[in-house]
Amino acid sequence: MKLFITGIGTEIGKTVCSAILVQYFKADYWKPVQSGDLHNTDSHKIETWTDDTLCYPETYRFQLAASPHQSAGAENIRIKLEDFQLPETQNSLIVEGAGGLMVPLSDDIFMIDLIEKLKLPAALVVRNYLGCINHTLLSIIALKQRNITLEYLILNGDFPVDTERVISNFITDETKIIKIPEIESTNREHIKTTAKQLKITKL
Repeated sequence: MKLFITGIGTEIGKTVCSAILVQYFKADYWKPVQSGDLHNTDSHKIETWTDDTLCYPETYRFQLAASPHQSAGAENIRIKLEDFQLPETQNSLIVEGAGGLMVPLSDDIFMIDLIEKLKLPAALVVRNYLGCINHTLLSIIALKQRNITLEYLILNGDFPVDTERVISNFITDETKIIKIPEIESTNREHIKTTAKQLKITKL
């Protein structure tokens, strides 16, 4: 099982959800691009929150906490799609993107291009906020246009019934739904407990 974790925006819990899936599937982890927070990267968080996870090194690491294309530009680097190579492993692998599908890696390369290049199915992390339905449905449409399989829809946190219904009605039978409850605090104990209780359902 290899899976690309993306989201409908930034700061919606992709890394927490990735940690839970790493723990659930006993998977390895790879963050292709890290922008900023090099003292506490997403790979560092995964190592802290999960048990003995193999985290592969990032292809690109930048000092500036910004969109990857801006972070790269600040260091006079241009991100190239051909530089990304999926780590070779016999284990399951969770790959975590940065931001959403249309986050630019360069002026003409976007995160969705990387998913397509790696030929991975996607898991879309959704969090409830005003506008999340619009962002979710647009993301699903974008994946369909690229023929990228939406393997999982991850509902991160609590959702109004009306919001969950509209979003769930928009996916196809091939997409499974994962509901992740609000986590009291992000640490190894709570990640492991949530992973043990994780339920994956179909429509």
